Amino acid sequence: MNRVVTVGLDGTPESLSAARWAAREAQQRNATLRMTHAWVLLSDARDHPPTEENDPNYWPKWITDQAMQSIEPIYPDLPVVEDLVAEDPVDALLAAAKESELLVLGSRDMSPMASYFLGDVGLHVMVRSRTPTVLVRAREDSEPPADEGDVVVALSLDGPCDALLEFAFTSSARRNVNLRAVHGRNLPAAAYTRGGIVADPYLRSEVIGHAQRELADMLCPWREKFGDVRVVDSVWAESPAKAVIRGAVGAGLLVVGRRQKGPRASPPVGNVLAAAVHHAPCPLAVVPLV
Repeated sequence: MNRVVTVGLDGTPESLSAARWAAREAQQRNATLRMTHAWVLLSDARDHPPTEENDPNYWPKWITDQAMQSIEPIYPDLPVVEDLVAEDPVDALLAAAKESELLVLGSRDMSPMASYFLGDVGLHVMVRSRTPTVLVRAREDSEPPADEGDVVVALSLDGPCDALLEFAFTSSARRNVNLRAVHGRNLPAAAYTRGGIVADPYLRSEVIGHAQRELADMLCPWREKFGDVRVVDSVWAESPAKAVIRGAVGAGLLVVGRRQKGPRASPPVGNVLAAAVHHAPCPLAVVPLV
């Protein structure tokens, strides 16, 4: 089966940025780009042949045409498939994701601080997709940046992370950039004074040192497997969510895992992923984990 990268289109500037990002990714992967737009009222041209003056699918076609015009001058040799689907957008994107290596969606920039705003469609797709999903904010320029910046991967050190590390290392190798592995570790309450100041530097050193050894052990086999990828690992004495956002500064791609199975009462999006969705200053890849 041909390799496919799918991008979801809805006619917004965010989806155009997502299309350009997905096109570059498809080219790097030697894959076909599938541009999917889903609309439940899409008309079947076989039953109702449209006329030039009265085409019920005018806007869906306009959306995909705009994306094609944005991509073609930059990637003239990239194989592209236009996919108009008469289904609920969430169902259509999840179905497309099953047939793809990667799903790419636009994510709205709602503030000057470059925060993410994820709509209902994107949220429902992200938390249910078993395919890595990338969220891309709108860019004013028509082309992707020439210098990508490092790939940053957020690691919790709890449970298996093979899919996350495979994605992060492969992304770094494909882009020929550094991989920065980030972990945040909260200090125990005994390390702080009532004012929130660290009063026990020895305890802090012990906690951070233990976390650094755990992180090094987790990365060791992947460093050997991807010998050409330069890895920089960092452990910070702060909440994992804060550490991830701090670590993503200047990055070209942030990679975060999403556990598919958790406690029944747990929210579909954890603290780290929620922080990344709303505050990451770069494209965010969400990798489903066991």
